Amino acid sequence: MTGGIVEMDVHGMNGQQAYEAIGKQVQAAGNSVYRIRIIHGFHGGTRIRSMIREEFGYEREPRVKRIEMGTNQGITELVLREF
Repeated sequence: MTGGIVEMDVHGMNGQQAYEAIGKQVQAAGNSVYRIRIIHGFHGGTRIRSMIREEFGYEREPRVKRIEMGTNQGITELVLREF
């Protein structure tokens, strides 16, 4: 963890494994965590990126305030609170 940002890499996971791992991380995030950076890759397909947007966006997960694209297409960030 770096300054309230948790990074997690879900390369090699299928959609269900990634969903479960991300869900656990969201629930385990303490008050000091304001953002979860998920590294899912891009070249192998966008299935996990789409799953993240569908399952953790649109107010489906109360702790996630919004979803942002990361610095590249292989990263998605879940914003838990404003910094």
